[in-house]
Amino acid sequence: MENLISLVNKLQRACTALGDHGEESALPTLWDSLPAIAVVGGQSSGKSSVLESVVGKDFLPRGSGIVTRRPLVLQLHRIDGDREYAEFMHQPRKRYTDFAAVRKEIADETDRETGRSKQISPVPIHLSIYSPNVVNLTLVDLPGLTKVAVEGQPDSIVQDIENMVRSYIEKPNCIILAVSPANQDLATSDAIKISREVDPKGERTFGVLTKIDLMDKGTDAVDILEGRSYRLQHPWVGVVNRSQQDINKNVDMIAARRREREYFSSTPEYKHLAPRMGSEYLAKMLSKHLEQVIKSRIPGIQSLITKTIAELETELNRLGKPIANDAGGKLYTIMEICRMFDSIYKEHLDGVRPGGEKVYHVFDNQFPVAIKRLQFDKQLSMENVRKLITEADGYQPHLIAPEQGYRRLIESCLVSIRGPAEAAVDTVHSILKDLVRKAMSETHELKQFPTLRVEVGNAAFESLDRMRDESKKNTLKLVDMECSYLTVDFFRKLPQDVEKGGNPSHSIFDRYNDTYLRRIDEATFQAS
Repeated sequence: MENLISLVNKLQRACTALGDHGEESALPTLWDSLPAIAVVGGQSSGKSSVLESVVGKDFLPRGSGIVTRRPLVLQLHRIDGDREYAEFMHQPRKRYTDFAAVRKEIADETDRETGRSKQISPVPIHLSIYSPNVVNLTLVDLPGLTKVAVEGQPDSIVQDIENMVRSYIEKPNCIILAVSPANQDLATSDAIKISREVDPKGERTFGVLTKIDLMDKGTDAVDILEGRSYRLQHPWVGVVNRSQQDINKNVDMIAARRREREYFSSTPEYKHLAPRMGSEYLAKMLSKHLEQVIKSRIPGIQSLITKTIAELETELNRLGKPIANDAGGKLYTIMEICRMFDSIYKEHLDGVRPGGEKVYHVFDNQFPVAIKRLQFDKQLSMENVRKLITEADGYQPHLIAPEQGYRRLIESCLVSIRGPAEAAVDTVHSILKDLVRKAMSETHELKQFPTLRVEVGNAAFESLDRMRDESKKNTLKLVDMECSYLTVDFFRKLPQDVEKGGNPSHSIFDRYNDTYLRRIDEATFQAS
């Protein structure tokens, strides 16, 4: 089971290295699923002294105001031998044997993240301590709860600290170590108050009572330690920390632990509780409980890791394989992706993929229907034919056929075709742009490079716009060519007035009768 705690320690270090320390993320956060013990307490509650007693070393910064301004993930590793050393995750190749230097590095690393403005940060510091005098255990030391902002701190610091503490202890996998001083009323304890809000049944809360030796004479903490004043699912543990005088004199931690054991075993009020009092018992109890919680959470952790791996593999497949770093390799990759896009687009046009048939539909259905809807009857009405034919003669009547009149009639009909012709070009242009979008969405390699995707789309649309303008010009030229091209055979086959013998020498008044004009009308419609 000791290996389980070590494994969770490695997972927590990996999470922090990857930027996962419980904040909101697009992917599931593994940090929240890993059991941890969060140490909660108000300022001057003895929280730091409890941690140092568990470790058996002086290593935490001390001072007035808010000293702990970042979460400290403290991982204890029990090793064989006499060597004791510490390692920070942000300095993986450096070992500290001087724990005074550890204290200084904690303060310096805090300032690197938060500056010297006494701000707080949710980014944790990872500290691992290897010693034969510790048990395998992971603790998260959180900033002490406060009620008033001091000089140099923003007014929001009180709420900011509470929010940070809540973000840890609200998680169902968090074990709460609520540290309260015995020389203050338990009802006013910041740790008990916030723990009760997130864990009203006390199922995840361990109560630690400090400063028992500083209580007023004639009073004791037996009711609290026996769970009568405030009941928790787990027993309360009392500790006796070093006094400030002991700290100033650098009293050895081993001697302090011995003095703590003697206090509980020799004090009549606590003698019956002595076996489950003290920092050593607290560390062993927490280690055992953490092992049990980890064991119960293993299936959930495995499930989350498996799910996250699957999501990451899906994301990697979507992003595609990595590309070369040199300019030549990048250019080659771009050209390959463009060729893939071009191939898919061509498949749409050629019928391998759907979409190209819409272009054929424009010319086979939409364009003929639009032509049939043209109102030729207005251009070829008898009034308009008579007007154009008579005007074409000028002051002299035509000899064989009213050529100019025919031309004007045909031009007036063919010019109306310009509208449907331009509309057909615009429709085909719109279809081709839709095919570009489809080809882009079906070119999976473009999804890996959003900027290239935008550039390819812009280049394709610009080309289609340019081709549309050229196509319109050429289409209208074709219409104009049809307007201006009338062969000699056309005039030779002009309908003659059979009833009049088809003799072109008839008077102009005979040529302009309704029957003759009607035949001109029919010939013009056929020519158009």
